[in-house]
Amino acid sequence: MAEERWSPADVDLTTPNTARIYDYLLGGKDNYAADREVAEQLLAVIPEARAAARANHAFIGRAVRHLARQGVRQFIDIGSKLPAAGNVHEVAAQVAPDATVVFADGDPVVLVHARALLAGTKRTAVVHCDLARPESLADDPDVREHIDFTEPVAIVLDRVLHFIGDAADARRSVRRLHDALPPGGHVVFTHITQDPQPESSGDVGQVFKPTSGHFWGRTRAEIASIVEPFDLLDPGLTYTPLWRPDPGEDVAHPERTFTLAGVGRRT
Repeated sequence: MAEERWSPADVDLTTPNTARIYDYLLGGKDNYAADREVAEQLLAVIPEARAAARANHAFIGRAVRHLARQGVRQFIDIGSKLPAAGNVHEVAAQVAPDATVVFADGDPVVLVHARALLAGTKRTAVVHCDLARPESLADDPDVREHIDFTEPVAIVLDRVLHFIGDAADARRSVRRLHDALPPGGHVVFTHITQDPQPESSGDVGQVFKPTSGHFWGRTRAEIASIVEPFDLLDPGLTYTPLWRPDPGEDVAHPERTFTLAGVGRRT
């Protein structure tokens, strides 16, 4: 059994949480019995779920590293995950120690964990965000206290867009984020896809029913339509392991990650 690291006050340890489930799949320790139970049920339905989570995490790292090398020094990381080892603030700091990273989430559990985990970490901040309206961050005074929107900014939508149930709403959010960014701004995104369908008769929706997170897998064409305002960097919209893999990185059966991703630039 995984070690119970710590239990911040007011954190519900009995209701499974999608961020902590993701943490468990990545091999982290910021998760609890309820989270591990759902994660194991997910693995029973989709055995590739752990590898898919790690491929997703690795893609975000490669994308952030690339943008930092291109001179981006400001990142807004939106989405339900904990700022664990290898996340945006650490990857950006490896390339650019002066990088600023704002984490945004709407889940009070994630916010409590994130603020505790990042206590004392320089050039980071944690703010509340309605994940159904990520574009609202562009006008958030807490964000603007740390982020200068006249300079290049990269917005990371890691496993966010598939939690917006209406595709038209997702398109509007991405369009408004695009319009809020200056030329040279970027978006990094991942999205669960229905191409192909998992080779399983199990119901992933039922597995996640006890959690507060409900997602909608979309086709490649639907995802491409959502991120259309941005010019995608090569290799375009692709499975997470295929986006500029590092030498020696495993890219076998990329479709089994069930996750499409890309990096878009505002010209």
